[in-house]
Amino acid sequence: MELLRFATAGSVDDGKSTLIGRLLWETKQIHDDQLAAVERTSRERGFDYLNLALLTDGLRAEREQGITIDVAYRYFATPRRKFIIADTPGHVQYTRNMVTGASTADLALVLIDARKGLLEQSRRHAVIASLLRVRHLVICVNKMDLVEYRQEVFERIRDQFTQFAAKLEFAEVAFIPVSALMGDNVTEPSGPMAWYRGPSLLWHLENVYVGSDRNLIDARFPVQYVIRPMSDRHHDYRGFAGQVAGGVFRPGDRVMVLPSGVVTTVAGIDFAGQELASASPPQSVAIRLSDPVDVSRGDVICRKHNAPIVSQDLEAMVCWFGDRPLTQGATYLIKHTTKSVRAVIKALRYRLDVNTLSRDEGAAGLSMNEMGRVAVRTTVPIIFDEYRRNRTTGSFILIDEATSNTVGAGMIIGQGS
Repeated sequence: MELLRFATAGSVDDGKSTLIGRLLWETKQIHDDQLAAVERTSRERGFDYLNLALLTDGLRAEREQGITIDVAYRYFATPRRKFIIADTPGHVQYTRNMVTGASTADLALVLIDARKGLLEQSRRHAVIASLLRVRHLVICVNKMDLVEYRQEVFERIRDQFTQFAAKLEFAEVAFIPVSALMGDNVTEPSGPMAWYRGPSLLWHLENVYVGSDRNLIDARFPVQYVIRPMSDRHHDYRGFAGQVAGGVFRPGDRVMVLPSGVVTTVAGIDFAGQELASASPPQSVAIRLSDPVDVSRGDVICRKHNAPIVSQDLEAMVCWFGDRPLTQGATYLIKHTTKSVRAVIKALRYRLDVNTLSRDEGAAGLSMNEMGRVAVRTTVPIIFDEYRRNRTTGSFILIDEATSNTVGAGMIIGQGS
């Protein structure tokens, strides 16, 4: 079955965890012991209903405070599709967690409280999803039961967001009025909202088409590991293991290895002891080459006439995670695909206001959860694409060498100078 990864986002107390709990419960993904624990905790907290948010808030601090702090991943499946959900926090101080959860998502699901309308954090999360090249967006206007299921409330929020989203880059934006608490339009149509003629949330998630989002044109294979068994049976085997980041590879293809530029042919593609006729994203395979080419971790196998950029200089949008601000001249370890090298921040071009998309070109640094454009220079060339072209070869993380903490996530805009 096809897999859909989606991230939930929105402002504080918009009902993200409750909505996910409702999806899990109504698709029969909850074990009896889990359900019993939620029922018991709900009674202990004085709720006169089943608090489905308790199914996703896994940390003790989350359960005690009634908020989501860290990204919680949940899995479920229907006869049509498999799903991985990233339940991300709504608080502004956890914006970096939202970036982490949405970075691998095919779809972003932003909840808006029908009583409060479009808030700053809802706009912030929509902007971040757009910057992360999440192509599909679902706006769930939640808590419709608390506004008497009124159509005009839904339509007012829909029109406000449509006007705001005109500046963003989404392939598709869907609007669904729901009540996560009562179950309206989550998996089944809502009786009180008969005026809504669109699909339920689950139907949309099962049927949204994301196949065209994957880059099957630009062949990219970052090498992670060189396989040399050195046994009597496989003494001549030499395979290059990794995950296909773009395009389609087949035996017989003429390919080029970067950074050396050597051209050779794909002799075979192996997976779990079997030879494959082809490999495409996100398959993890071992590629054998017909010539004894010198290939090592961090090299990239691609097409000769469709190659990524090889450079020490790049421009990127960075979301800052660190306690200490990012400043010009600071040095970090940059991890890009399967390669890690040292890098220096040559310049901070501007800090981006993710609510208004305005640029502060006089900013001295980036504080935690802020985003901005930076110029980076690495000690040795890295092999990359623009993020809008390939989310894998166009992204990186920055690591503080003193603490080994991940302090930033970057999306490459292009080659620097």
